[in-house]
Amino acid sequence: MVRRRTNAGRLRPGFAERYGAWALVAGASEGLGAAYARALAERGMNLVLVARRKAVLDKLAEELRGTFGVEVFCCDGDLAVSGFLETLQAACSSLDVGLIVYNATHAPVGEFASAAVEDLMRVVDVNVRAPVALLRAFLPPMTLRGRGAVVLMTSLAGNQGAPRIAAYAASKAFTRVLAEGLWHELENLGIDVIACCAGAIRTPGYAMAAGEDAPGTLDPEKVVEQALSALGRGPVVIPGFVNRAANIFMSRLLPRRTAIAIMAGSTGSLAPAKETKGES
Repeated sequence: MVRRRTNAGRLRPGFAERYGAWALVAGASEGLGAAYARALAERGMNLVLVARRKAVLDKLAEELRGTFGVEVFCCDGDLAVSGFLETLQAACSSLDVGLIVYNATHAPVGEFASAAVEDLMRVVDVNVRAPVALLRAFLPPMTLRGRGAVVLMTSLAGNQGAPRIAAYAASKAFTRVLAEGLWHELENLGIDVIACCAGAIRTPGYAMAAGEDAPGTLDPEKVVEQALSALGRGPVVIPGFVNRAANIFMSRLLPRRTAIAIMAGSTGSLAPAKETKGES
């Protein structure tokens, strides 16, 4: 049994004891999702890995089994398809899934008025509809057991309008508000909820879109550690000092029009939509 000592010196249960034997990571194929999988496996949790690319998931699962000795179940499929969510729920029906990380995202870059309708609807399906449906399916068993946790990945881009990633930024605003509401609803039922409001992260998708680090860019492992450490202290965690300072500056000190203009300057050099498909 793994226990952690809190700042006050008391022993705190390990993740598997505290939340349940299994964690589900959606958007687990690489980058941040893979970092979450490794961190949770290190904490002794078995894993359900969800993403579209089966070969990549299988490779990660083999690594986790060999390194940490945990059980790993891979469920490859498209979270934008409602039938897949039903398949996923059925596949996990016998598992004590006590922690959910929703990291899957679709982030097309480009002018909204010229974007393909299908691309914009995929933002809604992956970033909005899928986490709502997934949580609605998995939260009731957690409430019955009186324990569980949810980590929803959101973004500083969702704090104001973000030109050229307008639909993505809007979806991340939804995610943050959803997490805040669930945090209050579920905090007395033994379920911890956190919105991880991240800035730039060194993932393959970000490198492809941006080309170089923005101020405050963090490694995935640092984001994951700060998010998991914040469980039970929600509703929102912003990893990195630079990002926390930027959040205060952009959301509290600047006029909204100015904040949007600054975001436009940051997103103006991002690669076209066809090159940034996220980790869905």
